[in-house]
Amino acid sequence: MAFTAVTRRVATVGAGALALALGLAFPAFAHVSIQPGTATQGGWTKIAFRVPNERDNASTSKIEVEFPTDHPLPFVSVRPVQGWDVKVTRGELPAPVVNDDGDKVTESVLKITWSGGKINPGEFQEFEASLGPLPKSVDQLQFPTVQTYTNGEVVKWADAPKADGSEADHPVPVLKLVAPAEGEGDQHGAASPSPSVAAVAADAESPAAEDTSDGTARLLAGIGIAVGVAGAAVGVAGLRRSRS
Repeated sequence: MAFTAVTRRVATVGAGALALALGLAFPAFAHVSIQPGTATQGGWTKIAFRVPNERDNASTSKIEVEFPTDHPLPFVSVRPVQGWDVKVTRGELPAPVVNDDGDKVTESVLKITWSGGKINPGEFQEFEASLGPLPKSVDQLQFPTVQTYTNGEVVKWADAPKADGSEADHPVPVLKLVAPAEGEGDQHGAASPSPSVAAVAADAESPAAEDTSDGTARLLAGIGIAVGVAGAAVGVAGLRRSRS
């Protein structure tokens, strides 16, 4: 009887730990995000705006991604998504910007809009773009995103990270920029490919597979934590029984 009670307590602790671990892992997947989330300063990259549908009574019907105007991106190209229309909006910047080459930039890509398709409840979609050259003087770029649902609801993902490091309610999608690795060279200083060539070259490797493996690793790590907690509980219970 005592062993049965201990077993039940261990199962309860293990289930609670597993729920906590999964609860910590899954919310990060529920927001609009950029995959992969890191690129090299001064280089070219291909990213995917990952958009999950967070409602069980409506589908996502439009996505609008605003591009940075304080560090404009000279070349942007998009990969077509079946069932969706895409519009790249170029226009005048709020104020002229001097880029890394010392040139004055007055217009750039301001926004990309995907519409006409649907992301149903329980589904997500990825919208890919090739960007470059990336700025050298900052460590991140923010892409405020507006998500529109078929029931008329509009959600804006534009909240800046909190000072205490905790996640905001509607965090802005962020692309982190890191310095080139030693020996990698100055990608921006090299001959930059044309937008069309950059798009073709970037499409050779999709970020979706990389992030899927990353998400799986995080999930397995969470389950590992739960199993470890359950094992510790069994050990403690056994030690108490042996002492009694």
